[in-house]
Amino acid sequence: MEPLATPSLLFATFAAGLAALTVLWVVSLVMRDASIVDIWWGLGFVWIAGVAMTLGEGGDDPRRILATVCVAVWGLRLGAYLAWRNLGDGEDPRYQAMRRYWGDRFPIVSLFTVFWLQGGLMWFVSLPVQMVAVSPGGALGALDFLGVALVAVGLFFETVGDYQLARFRADPSNEGEVMDQGLWRYTRHPNYFGDACVWWGIYTIAASTALGPWTLLSPILMTFLLLRVSGVALLERSIQKRRPKYADYIDRTSAFFPLPPRSR
Repeated sequence: MEPLATPSLLFATFAAGLAALTVLWVVSLVMRDASIVDIWWGLGFVWIAGVAMTLGEGGDDPRRILATVCVAVWGLRLGAYLAWRNLGDGEDPRYQAMRRYWGDRFPIVSLFTVFWLQGGLMWFVSLPVQMVAVSPGGALGALDFLGVALVAVGLFFETVGDYQLARFRADPSNEGEVMDQGLWRYTRHPNYFGDACVWWGIYTIAASTALGPWTLLSPILMTFLLLRVSGVALLERSIQKRRPKYADYIDRTSAFFPLPPRSR
């Protein structure tokens, strides 16, 4: 197969992303569970990065491998964790509410507003790794190593934060309590902070190439989603209704960037 130049590659990765999510949508209809799309969030980035690396033209091999491995480690870990946490628990209440609201129209509405929307977001956020796949370059340099360091920091916060929270939830004595230990003492969302670090790291790797700097909006979009859309804002509205002590936790703990706890 001949390698693809930039416009053709972008079309191919976009089509591949939507095709995968269309198949997943069909599976969700059979299962009557749209929640499976959440598990694909990390895996979908791995799929797009893999397609880009396979079809990309003229990319610098060490950097292409580096960026793709970073995406793969992040996405596979996240997908495995969400599968372990969510499978078997039934459909997420968010999608149940959509199903009740839309009734018989839910299947087609979910295709556009849940599955294909996530596909478009994945494609846009993953533009840095796609640009690495088509941008020739020299040996690895300072930006590449800085990018790897940011990815490592992000993976640390995600992995350790998820592990600490899972242990906290597994203890029946913590029912109704607020997790404020470990990394959660310094940020209310170490996993979301880690996500942002990973994608700023991948952008930094891409910035070593000719086209990479033009993808700055990709990590900005991911950070905005984590802070204002599907991450911090959405989750905290739900938590405050279920845990009265969470208001005190908000008062003394940084929402996103890790900082020492504020005095009460």
